Amino acid sequence: MATDYYAVLGVGRDASQDEIKKAFRRLARELHPDVNPDPKTQDRFKEINTAYEVLSDPQKKQVYDLGGDPAAGAGGAGFGGGFGNFSDIMDAFFGTASQRGPRSRTRRGQDAMIRLDIELEEAAFGTTKDIQVDTAIVCTTCSGEGAAPGTSAQTCDMCRGRGEVSQVTRSFLGQVMTSRPCPQCQGFGTVVPTPCQECAGDGRIRSRRGLTVKIPAGVDNGTRIQLAGEGEVGPGGGPAGDLYVEIHEAPHSTFQRRGDDLHCTVTIPMTAAALGTQVSLETLDGREDIDIRPGTQSGQSIPLHERGVTHLRGGGRGQLIVHVEVTTPGKLDAEQEELLRRLAKLRGEERPVGQFQPGQQGLFSRLKDAFNGR
Repeated sequence: MATDYYAVLGVGRDASQDEIKKAFRRLARELHPDVNPDPKTQDRFKEINTAYEVLSDPQKKQVYDLGGDPAAGAGGAGFGGGFGNFSDIMDAFFGTASQRGPRSRTRRGQDAMIRLDIELEEAAFGTTKDIQVDTAIVCTTCSGEGAAPGTSAQTCDMCRGRGEVSQVTRSFLGQVMTSRPCPQCQGFGTVVPTPCQECAGDGRIRSRRGLTVKIPAGVDNGTRIQLAGEGEVGPGGGPAGDLYVEIHEAPHSTFQRRGDDLHCTVTIPMTAAALGTQVSLETLDGREDIDIRPGTQSGQSIPLHERGVTHLRGGGRGQLIVHVEVTTPGKLDAEQEELLRRLAKLRGEERPVGQFQPGQQGLFSRLKDAFNGR
């Protein structure tokens, strides 16, 4: 015969949770082993502890009132401690426990991301941009409640606000109580009889809104700027997620960016490379004159310090590296060719190609190869 837990605690079957708690505390003070070490008293203390464990838990109490005994051994297999609830058994074996109680209608919203195209100058020095975003916001009609104005959510009459319904079955484990989300309220514990027509009960609507984004100096392709709380508002008017602005830098007509350094190429004729010259270049900081030293070779580079992109973490800027490309004339008239021959003669380079050692061909022979298309 199942133990009468109500009789063990000395309360009636219609006793409230407060009356059950008071009865347990009164008996516990009398029978606690620290107060009364008598072995029989200890057995009695275990009984009232088990009775309180069952009657103080609404689910276990429901099973007991239906004729089951959550604290009884599972089919005589020796499950001490009263494993009658299936979730208790799973917790004992695997260390897991089911989440009990109704779930909230209010949840955090998802993060959102948009792409923002900027110019190299804006990435190098930073800027401020006005953007438009389409995200979910709190419904302005119901203020996120989901119910039509003048109405409110009601306690679900199927699960009585618990968000789940239970069923007691017998199996090889004994009496097992299984729980599942309430099919009427979907586990919320409440129902909305008259949903808001604006948001259909979701508590949020989609809207386009404007934001101002501060772009720090030094951002690069793929850099993401986080705007906390500017993402999607959650269901039920829950807190908004974050908005991420992903930077995409447009290609520049003159400069190629590599990290925080900028690279460009200037093309000068052979004579300018030999004699030296000055080239005017439009940089991010304005127009600058660059000195080309006499004898500059094709492929040489000239670094301009602090003319690149600002370091994102601070500490100055990168370099602007100017690459020099020397061009050789493809066609010469008679006068130009005569001048080059005289130059080669003056430099001692007007000799048959075969007389040069490997790697030591003179200016004239290199020009001859270029003219012949080699």
